[in-house]
Amino acid sequence: ATNNNSNVPLQVSSISNVIAISGGEYHSLAIKDDGTVWAWGKNTNGQLGNGNNIDQLYPQKVGTDSNWISVVVGEKHTVALKVNGTLWSWGNNSYGQLGDGTTNSKNNPVQIGVDNDWINIAAGQFHTLGIKTNGTLWAWGNNNYGQLGDGTTVDKYSPIQISSMDNWLNVSAGQVYVVIQFRKNQQ
Repeated sequence: ATNNNSNVPLQVSSISNVIAISGGEYHSLAIKDDGTVWAWGKNTNGQLGNGNNIDQLYPQKVGTDSNWISVVVGEKHTVALKVNGTLWSWGNNSYGQLGDGTTNSKNNPVQIGVDNDWINIAAGQFHTLGIKTNGTLWAWGNNNYGQLGDGTTVDKYSPIQISSMDNWLNVSAGQVYVVIQFRKNQQ
């Protein structure tokens, strides 16, 4: 509830029944068991998704939707998955990490494309990745270290498919790298 540092764990007492969490550079998000998303912390890039750029000391509900199942946080952006398989993002977009085809930051959730078959997501410093139900891997955002895995160092403003493989299972992103787990083909 304050902007003081703590060297011991502190309970976030104004929110309960949390089923998923994620933390960025200076902001945090949580999903409650009722499917709502809550955000708090620094908000200079709209990364809290509450329609403004005002920092929040306490968890604030993001919109009115109650069908969120997963949330991941990059340094200054947020990506969340809904039950219906649609993917949404908000916050800093200086490298296209929101995946909406622009580099304009957003302080409200915007849908990434029209697909409704996303099942796994990850966010790095300024890049984002997702896996679809068909096992394909997609990436977008900053690529100056080749972290998108497309063989280039060119930023991508919309999701692009990475390799022709369709047996990707899990993805995790670090600051400027990616770790991917794939499913062995069943014989």
